Amino acid sequence: MSSNKLILGLPSKGRLQENASEFFKRAGLKVSKHGGRGYTGTLKGVSDVEIAFLSASEIAGNLEQGTIHFGITGEDLIREKLAAPDQSVELLLKLGFGHADVVVAVPQSWIDVDKMADLDDVALAFHAKRGKRLRVATKYFNLTRMFFAEHGINDYRIVESLGATEGAPAAGSAEAIVDITSTGATLVANNLKILDDGVMLRSEANLVASLNADWGDASLAAARVILDRLDARDRAENHMLVAARGPFDPAKMAEDLDRHYQCAADVFSVFEGGGEVRVICPTAQVQAVADHLRQAGAETVSASKADYLFAAENVLHDQLLKRLGR
Repeated sequence: MSSNKLILGLPSKGRLQENASEFFKRAGLKVSKHGGRGYTGTLKGVSDVEIAFLSASEIAGNLEQGTIHFGITGEDLIREKLAAPDQSVELLLKLGFGHADVVVAVPQSWIDVDKMADLDDVALAFHAKRGKRLRVATKYFNLTRMFFAEHGINDYRIVESLGATEGAPAAGSAEAIVDITSTGATLVANNLKILDDGVMLRSEANLVASLNADWGDASLAAARVILDRLDARDRAENHMLVAARGPFDPAKMAEDLDRHYQCAADVFSVFEGGGEVRVICPTAQVQAVADHLRQAGAETVSASKADYLFAAENVLHDQLLKRLGR
């Protein structure tokens, strides 16, 4: 792969790959694979971009090493796999899919154990009675150590989970677990419960930028186009274009809508006895804006969606440049 191009790491298979491809498609950027089973591809609509299809954990590692510029992966893997994530990557955008929580779970039969403090008591009693440390099965070594340390729990040992972590207590290989769950149904099916304060991380897929990659002119230019398109699509999904004519001063009306409902003026015009105003409003405020306009005399108010809403500032690109020290 050319070092002058922006290298984008995408999940190589499964639901994450489908969701990542759909995410870019909504922004008018089509993911295209080289061959049916190829591990490279292109992002149609943006020049100087090459795609590397990798596993989610490989994406996290490659971001840290700087061999890819952008990657889509779960925040749980970023926090677990990277030694110093805040120094080596920037989480630019939460993508709204791949939701899962990293949690501490214990047997439901432990009726008096509901919080991390209770687990600490159990761990101390377990060691005192049996002369052994309480075992916690997990694949998340680093997150577990940090979270347990935050809660002052030291009397335990981690047991590496090589298979289905939720089965460890029933199999007798651990007393408690740290695992990832989307609904909690699998934990319940294995007679486990999540501690009330045992949610370590609410994770989802993120667009992540490497701070260690070689960011040249071509890769930065490609990043600007990608981030501009994503930001414009995100803004369009959360805003609507509202237009109305009525017996009001359109300039003053635009100011009022901005002040009360955070609406940005698009265009307005004056005619005899009133005017026309068109504004861009947060979707959640559209009903209130329509009421305001009708109370001011507008007979009809139209509201429509845009495919893209480009702003003067590219917030995501500015965020990236700031972290890169550019």
